[in-house]
Amino acid sequence: MAWLIDFALVLAAATGLGVLTFNRISALVADVPGLATRGGFDLLTARGDVVGASEALGLSLWGKTVLYVEEAFGLLVLVTFLYQWGCLALAGRTVGKGLLGLKVTPCVPRRAALRAAVTTAADVAVYAVACVLLIEGQFLLSVLVWAVAVVVFLLNALPVLLPGRRSLADRMAGTAVTGAGAAATPVAAAP
Repeated sequence: MAWLIDFALVLAAATGLGVLTFNRISALVADVPGLATRGGFDLLTARGDVVGASEALGLSLWGKTVLYVEEAFGLLVLVTFLYQWGCLALAGRTVGKGLLGLKVTPCVPRRAALRAAVTTAADVAVYAVACVLLIEGQFLLSVLVWAVAVVVFLLNALPVLLPGRRSLADRMAGTAVTGAGAAATPVAAAP
């Protein structure tokens, strides 16, 4: 349940970045005077190659659009990591864990950073890479990375259902989730 609350916050950030990116792309294509000036200049310097000039303009617009989308995915990964790391380093819990009375222990900044990195990779980063590859036209590689993303997500999530109740992120960071319904005592920290 804590993960669902935290992931809802990530989805809210993704929605905000999506709206921002849509507006950036809309502004790019709606800038008729800028497009006319650029297109006119391209025509003047194209030495009569109208098709080449229009193709260059179209490719330029496509390139900027792809860049805006890639920037949004990069920001989503960064925001997710900073949310996880900041909450864990400062309070030892994310908003979702706090609402359910859970805490990550021991949670010093270095362990918090490692746990946040694994959680971010499992929740959004690998999926973001798959989406960027798809936008770049790498369909088969995108599908392969998407499959890897599903495996990484499951490797992080499923161990929580086992007796030790520790996710891959907890195991790698040497932490444990304690509190209501979680392990009663933290696992010994790895050196």
